[in-house]
Amino acid sequence: MVSVQHVSKVYTLYERPTDRLVSLLPVIGEARGREFRALHDVNLRVEAGEVFALVGPNGSGKSTLLQIVAGIMQPTRGRVVCQGRVAALLELGAGFNPDFTGRENVFLNGEIMGLSRAEVETAFPKIVEFAGIGDFMDRPVKEYSSGMYVRLAFSTAIHVEPEVLIVDEALAVGDAIFANRCVRKLEELKEKKITILFVSHDLGIVKRLADRAALMMQGEVVAMGKPSEIVNKYVGLVHELQLRDTPADVGSYRHGDGTSRIESVALLNGRGEEVTSLMSGERTVVRVRAKFARDCERPMAGILIRNRLGVDVYGTNTKVEKVELGDFAAGDVLEIRFALECLLSRAEYTLTVAMQHGDGASQDWIDDALPFAVIDHRDTAGMIQLNTEIEWQRNP
Repeated sequence: MVSVQHVSKVYTLYERPTDRLVSLLPVIGEARGREFRALHDVNLRVEAGEVFALVGPNGSGKSTLLQIVAGIMQPTRGRVVCQGRVAALLELGAGFNPDFTGRENVFLNGEIMGLSRAEVETAFPKIVEFAGIGDFMDRPVKEYSSGMYVRLAFSTAIHVEPEVLIVDEALAVGDAIFANRCVRKLEELKEKKITILFVSHDLGIVKRLADRAALMMQGEVVAMGKPSEIVNKYVGLVHELQLRDTPADVGSYRHGDGTSRIESVALLNGRGEEVTSLMSGERTVVRVRAKFARDCERPMAGILIRNRLGVDVYGTNTKVEKVELGDFAAGDVLEIRFALECLLSRAEYTLTVAMQHGDGASQDWIDDALPFAVIDHRDTAGMIQLNTEIEWQRNP
């Protein structure tokens, strides 16, 4: 269990090194530093066995919070209660002595976490196998590439039997193959009820792994809830910030500058009836109606299908499909139909719709505007149905 209680972190910034000296000797003069609040009154609780994600733009305080939870840094105010053995994989370079070999660093980290040498020796073959760095295990860490470093750091963190695992964006430097292995390993730890607190800019991983998530802005937690909801709010915030200089309202799944407004969204079957479920392989139409509040030149409309975890499955728009919509005047109404074959496998999905300017800026974007289900009597794997045909013969 991890409990963050009213945690704030304040740094004092100085214009010149001499200002710092003056602040330490106040009898000489007044302190000349200014305060910077990296965290402000942060409260959150991660239950035992829960996977919790932190998302937000760079500089929002996510990494600072993880360092405080890991015990690397002390808060200015508040406290953190962390029950269980903690393993932390934070920024590149933290935790390993660059002059020690990989082998020596593994044993050192294990002992710091309270494991006996015998316990580390038992785990060591698995650490070596997962890291996959070969003979470099007996070379100084300062000779490692960033990818090799992360491989060893991640492998060590997950194989020393942590009860709480803290992971920053460090995995971003790994290659795609290793990143997939790490995600699968995190899913395995999740099944074992290991408590995981992680930061990632990969929103697909957040929706895939996390049980809950929090959105951080300017050192504060501004929203907390289901991963798909938090990701939608974050994406909406990013779109809004691209259009204006002031912070956006993070409480909405709908965003845009209001040039047009989507009035209705419908999923139609082959008979033109509005439905909430489709048969796999069935032809369907997504109908979107929007009204323009202002004159607009050459807008575009788009759709996006997500699975129940919030992972993007398929998306397109009129620009991709090379369909020009022309110009619209205030008061005009656009009805657009996307006809497609439902090649999805049996599962629950959502439909996101958007009206946009030609440069991609949002006019009206509605996340998960319409939920629907796909029905299929076959038990295929994955998210798509490719209508496979099989031919075979005996003793060809």
